[in-house]
Amino acid sequence: MVDDPDREDPIGADPRIASLEERLAAARHSEALRTRTGQQGVDAGYRLGNQVLAELLGGMIGGAAVGVAIDWLVGRGHWGLLVMLSLGTVVAFRNIIRIANRRSD
Repeated sequence: MVDDPDREDPIGADPRIASLEERLAAARHSEALRTRTGQQGVDAGYRLGNQVLAELLGGMIGGAAVGVAIDWLVGRGHWGLLVMLSLGTVVAFRNIIRIANRRSD
């Protein structure tokens, strides 16, 4: 019964195979570390995109809210809304440019 897969090799294990298995384990470990750090880069980009979106929306919504409050206090037209919305948009873009020019770690 030479083709019996349960039977062990009479000569013994080849040291080259053991060495190959060790190198494969080391390569798998280094690849796992490499792909894990790549995922952190993706998360950092996702956080940066959310921060930019929050700055843009916050500037516009904050400016609009302050403008409506000014219009309500003064009681004349919608000039406060237009001016403050424009100012909020300009400030939001200034903050986005600052975020974009920041050095990465």
